[in-house]
Formats: sequence, C-alpha cells, structure tokens
Amino acid sequence: MHLLIVDDDERIRALLKQYLIRNGFLVSAARDAAHARKLLAGLEFDLIVLDVMMPGEDGMSLTRWIRSTRSTPVMLLTARGDTDDRIAGLESGADDYLAKPFEPKELLLRINAILRRVPDVADPPDAPKVLRLGAAHYDMERGELWQGDTQIRLTATENQLMKIFAAAAGEPVSRVQLVTDLGRDEAQAQDRAIDVQITRLRRKIEPNPKEPRYLQTVRGSGYMLAPD
Repeated sequence: MHLLIVDDDERIRALLKQYLIRNGFLVSAARDAAHARKLLAGLEFDLIVLDVMMPGEDGMSLTRWIRSTRSTPVMLLTARGDTDDRIAGLESGADDYLAKPFEPKELLLRINAILRRVPDVADPPDAPKVLRLGAAHYDMERGELWQGDTQIRLTATENQLMKIFAAAAGEPVSRVQLVTDLGRDEAQAQDRAIDVQITRLRRKIEPNPKEPRYLQTVRGSGYMLAPD
C-alpha cells in the first residue's frame, strides 16, 4: 500500500513517514498542496493523510480537488477538532478526520479501518448482480456505480456503504451496524458524521437527494436501500 503524507511541518512528516514505513507501508511525503498535486499527477496512492491548516491552499480545498478527480481515500489531520470542523472535513470529501495531537497508533488504526473493505457477502444463486436505482445502477460484483454509460466516482467510504446496503437491499441497516461495518469505534461515531456520508451518497444515486427514493431513512431503524 502506497500512502501520501501532506503536512507543512517537516518534523511531523518525518515522524509519520518513519512510523508508517515501519508498519509496512510505502510512504511518500509532500510539504504543501502544490507539492502534493505534483506527486498526484504522476503517482497513484492508496490513501492520502492530509493536514488541514497549511500555508497557501488548505487541506479542505485540496480534498475537494482530489475528490473531483479520483476516489483515493483521504484522512484529514487538524489542530481544530470540534464537531463543526469535523463535519466540514467530511463534507469536503474526506473519509475520516483526526484531531491533533494524536498517537501514531491511532492514526494507523484509522488508516487500516479506511483501507479495510467490507467482506464480500455470498449471494443466493438467484440474487441479482446489478441493482437498479432509476437511471443509475450498481454492479455488486465490481462495486461500481453507473449513471447510464458513465461511471460515478465513489470514495472508499461511499463504496463501503454501497456494499453494506446492497448486501441488505430492502432491509433497514442501523447506524450502529454502519459504524461497525465501516470499521469505526463508538467514540468516533457521531450521528451527524454518518448522516454526512449518507447525504453525499444520496447526491450520487438520487434524482432528488432532498426527497430520497432509493436510499431511504427508516425512522427508528436507520437507512435502507430500496432498488427498483
């Protein structure tokens, strides 16, 4: 797995790079957003660890650009860890958000949780391999969302959510189950954070995200994917 660390603090870059290499990752590092863009132009990464507060272009702006061009998972780091900042980070397209100061081991756990894919669920022999969602469809075998002939880019977390919902199509999935399947512990799991991920996914599959037809809220039970 190849990770990219983006942080203007040289000491933090060096410490994180050394720690993650010791834990089996190939790691590149960038000093700012401009440097990161150059590396991203020529290399593919499995995950990006990105500081929010940097001189020049900040981390949230860079995250939005990353999200417009690729589905590489993004972990944001910031000295500002209140709920509104965390939600803003998720809304920019990040998969997770870690407040400084933090223990390197916690970062490693978060990275592994993002990279961990939901185990494939065996389908009944006559189960559909493609779920129809109006003009969109989700290929369960490939984990791909399509709008006609155009593939819709999903983040790692959005892809995990689609796999979870597809495996339980027509059945409600609780927030607690979503937290477990996304590999997050209860302390990290705030309802608003889950809701942000659902809102982002609805924008990609719903004709009218404000009146969801396919990814429904089931009051008191959680969420449910209701394909055609």
